[in-house]
Amino acid sequence: MSGKRVAATINAMDNSCVKAYVGVTDRDWYHFLAAHPHLTEVNFWRPSGGREFRVLSPGEPFFFKSHHPHNRVIGGGFYSGFAQLRLSEAWEFFGQANGAADITEMRLRIGKYRRQPIAPGEDPVIGCVFVRDSRFFSLDEPAGPPPDFAPNIVQGKGYDLATHPHAGYFEDLLLRLLGAPVEIDLSEPWHRDGPMFGDPRLAPRRLGQRSFQAVVLGAYHRRCAVTGEKIRPVLQAAHIRPVSAGGQHRLDNGLLLRSDVHTLFDRGYLAVDPQYRLRVSPRLREEFGNGEEFYRRAGHPIAVPDHRRDHPDREGLQWHLDEVFLSS
Repeated sequence: MSGKRVAATINAMDNSCVKAYVGVTDRDWYHFLAAHPHLTEVNFWRPSGGREFRVLSPGEPFFFKSHHPHNRVIGGGFYSGFAQLRLSEAWEFFGQANGAADITEMRLRIGKYRRQPIAPGEDPVIGCVFVRDSRFFSLDEPAGPPPDFAPNIVQGKGYDLATHPHAGYFEDLLLRLLGAPVEIDLSEPWHRDGPMFGDPRLAPRRLGQRSFQAVVLGAYHRRCAVTGEKIRPVLQAAHIRPVSAGGQHRLDNGLLLRSDVHTLFDRGYLAVDPQYRLRVSPRLREEFGNGEEFYRRAGHPIAVPDHRRDHPDREGLQWHLDEVFLSS
């Protein structure tokens, strides 16, 4: 694919994939993941919780750059979301995709970059930037240093591909991420919502499977959307429209639910209507003689994420009502 075709693709994204970010990698993190190419959904962690990562939208390219003096772009992927997680939670969701062989090694890596050492028994909160469809370039074929990337930048830098004078540099990097030969139908916007089992880059708001769990947890402030339960071990990220029925790992296709509520939702005993009100099937009482906790909540609004763009998709909720909910 020519640079002009990539540029045309980027311009067709309706601001969905116009920006890029170059993050400075931990050398051990990079070497571990480069040696495990099957781990294609990774956690580009930050040693402290920090502020929310707002530079990119899901689906935009995120590149990995080595420290000075090597100072090369050595891989990348597509931004999938951000969450503040306890170290143990990051390991629960991502395991070795955190760039470490085990949680002990991960603690040592993170502790090396923190101002205060991690105390025995401490489970610190870290910032987690999730990157999907990641790949690493061969050591003998890294890209040159990013343009205008000052040596004193310790975390990373964002770029606007639509206006940056060195957009061609990023076009070449994007080609390497996508692989060659790659054909993209430029008659369709690159940001369109593609099918779950199609090319994942055609649905930029789609998250990776692991990051879906973490991002939903954060968006609902670690509370069940129906009951308000906040005991972390029983909270689960539920799909409104399951993957098996064409659903995607998207925040607006997710609800944070207590484990039993999740089961009842998946089996149609509970639903949420497009106005975000709880619906309870009469079958719950008929079949089990129980469920008063839910009947008391019937018709009440559930909790939703703070940002409107992250609210449950109304069409997905209607699909669940029509196809799954046991209305009678």
